[in-house]
Order: sequence, then structure tokens, then C-alpha cells
Amino acid sequence: MSFVEDLVQLLYFSKMRGKFWVYSDLVLQNLSQSMSNMTCGSIVPGLDGCRNESYALVLKLIAIATILITGVCGVAIPLVGKDCRFLRTDSKFFVAAKAFAAGVILATGFVHILPDATSSLTDPCLPKFPWSKFPFSGFIAMMAALATLLADFIGTQYYERKQEKQNHSVQADSLDLISESSIVPVERRAGDETLFGEEEGGAMHIVGIHAHAAHHRHNHSQENGACDGHSNSYGHSHSHGIGGIDEEGGVRHAVVSQVLELGIVSHSIIIGLSLGVSHSPCTIRPLIWALSFHQFFEGFALGGCISQAHFRTLKTTLMACFFALTTPLGIAVGIAVSSSYNPKSPRALVIEGIFNSISAGILVYMALVDLIAADLLSKKMSCNARLQVMSYFALFLGAGLMSSLAIWA
Repeated sequence: MSFVEDLVQLLYFSKMRGKFWVYSDLVLQNLSQSMSNMTCGSIVPGLDGCRNESYALVLKLIAIATILITGVCGVAIPLVGKDCRFLRTDSKFFVAAKAFAAGVILATGFVHILPDATSSLTDPCLPKFPWSKFPFSGFIAMMAALATLLADFIGTQYYERKQEKQNHSVQADSLDLISESSIVPVERRAGDETLFGEEEGGAMHIVGIHAHAAHHRHNHSQENGACDGHSNSYGHSHSHGIGGIDEEGGVRHAVVSQVLELGIVSHSIIIGLSLGVSHSPCTIRPLIWALSFHQFFEGFALGGCISQAHFRTLKTTLMACFFALTTPLGIAVGIAVSSSYNPKSPRALVIEGIFNSISAGILVYMALVDLIAADLLSKKMSCNARLQVMSYFALFLGAGLMSSLAIWA
């Protein structure tokens, strides 16, 4: 009996091992087909007669200039106008415009990028196994969103620790200055309240700014209630810290701006490259207007986050320039490699599908969590019914207009 059982097990494992090797060979064969650079499929009907390389090159140059200008304007308006009352980051117009831009980014991820990624990864040119057997575009977008959450958390922790070290060093400098300054004794009677700037031991600092920072850290929303402190203008939170700015908000916006730029840039490279390698004016013309609209409002949202992050001038300029130049550079690279790059090859479809899925996950996460939820679900927003209506209307309007552009591009 044991001999029969051993024989059955041996035959079973031999059969399973044979299936494993067949399965492995199939996977390797399909992967090699997926990395092929040979043209697959035929030209889409109606576009063959629209092929005009010289006219397409002119449109590409126009696209570079137009998208560069709109990108620069979009990202520069919040940065240059932050000292203007109308364009300050706590103004009602800025909040509504940022909500509109968040709607544009959300529609970009859901309506434009994710369907394109799905179309690329389920193209008939690719082997049915594994590309058509599993929803890779949605899975990659989900993992990208979760990875963005992790990067968001790690980045926030890093900046908070960095800010805390800076605060400790400033406090140490303050204590050194205080020890070197004069101390005025203050006589107190039992039951008297502590005076502004007064130590528990009964001495008051002469160094006013450090006394103010050390003993008068306050927030109007805590003193007067959630809405009383914000009745005059949106987001007026007067929090005095050692650093002189709203440290928690600055840390948050520092992380948001960098992660958001990562998502925008990864998509901009792909879309710029796709436009640059195209030889069809029928494809390029609608893309110019769609990308210009998209670039302007993405730049506005990114510029607002950068402005609220209180970066130094050099870093602010570098981030703004990097955003504005990415799509035009992608177009230029597409023009340069258009003779060798084959957008109809399986390799191009896989690469574009994966990058678009990653971009979609990042942009959807950033739009929902760090732009929409952070602003529209805040206590500050709940105190102003008129601003709520304006912001939600702008949000749906931006998402609707950006979604409608999918008809043409």
C-alpha cells in the first residue's frame, strides 16, 4: 500500500513539475512578446489621410510654446501674487480657484489617464496572458496611491523632525540671549494673574520677541471658538511659533507640493512624449488646447501648495521651473526620437500603461486627500457658508470641464 502511495505522489509531483515548467515558458514567452518593438496592429481608420509630418512638426513647436506659457502662468500666479490681497493663499478667490484646480486634477486621473492606461495594457497587440487576465491598470493605480500615502507619511515625519530640531536650536539661542539680558524682578501678591512674558519665578524678560514667542503662543480659533476666529477671512489662523509661521501647515504643504509634483511630472513625461512622436495633425490639434488647459490649472494647484509651504526662493523657483518645463521637454524628446520610437509597439504600450497607471493613482490620491479633503472638509471652511458654496461649485465645474475635454483628447 505504501508503495502505491509513493508511486502516486511521485507521478503527481512529476505532473505538477511539468506544468510548472510549461507555465514558466509561457510567461517568459509572453513577456518577451510584450517587450517587442515591432509595429503591431494597423493604423486607425481615418487617421492615415491626416498624416502630415511637416505640418505636425509646426504644431508640435506651437504646442511647446503654448504649453510652456500656460504652465509658467499657472504655477507663477500663486507664487508672484501671494503678497496681493486678491491672490493671497487665505483669500476666498484663491480657495475657490484651488478647488477648481483640484477638480481638474481629479478628472485628469479618473477620466483621462486611467482609461488610457487600461486601453494600453489591454491592447490586442499584447499577449492575452497576463495583460487581459488581470486588471493591471487599476491594481497599479491602487498600489501607487498606497505608496503615495506611505511617502506622504514618511515625508511629513521627516519635515516635522527637521522643524523640531530647528525649533530646539532657536530656543537654545533664545535662552542664551535671555541669560545675557537684564532680568527685572516683579513683585507679585497671592492671587495675581501671571503677566504677559512673566516667568513662574516672578521675573520678566526684557527681550520682547523671545518672551512673546515663548509665552504667547496662541491661536484665535482656540480662544474665540472654531468660527469666531475666522469670521473675517478664510484661514486666518494667527499661530505664533518659534519659526514665525504656522509650522504644522508649512510641513504639510511642503510634503504635499513635492508629492503632487511627482505625480504631475510622471504623467507629463508620457503625454509630452506621446504628442512629440505623433505625425497626425488631427491628433495634435486637440491635444494642444487640452494640455494647455490642464497644465494651467495643475500649475495653479501646485503653485498654491508651494506658496503655502514657505520654501526658500531658490527651491520654489526650481520646483516651478521643473513643472513648467517637463511637458515641453517631453514633446522635444518625442520629436527627437520620433524616427526610432514606435508608439504602436507592445513595449511602448506596456511602458505607457504602467506609467499612466502610476500617475493616475498619485493624482487621484493627491486630489482627494491633500487638496479636496484638506480644504473642503476643514473646520475653517465650515464657518463660511458662502465660501463652501463657491468652493464646491468650483470643484464640480473644474471636474466637469476637464472631463468634457475627453471628447476631443
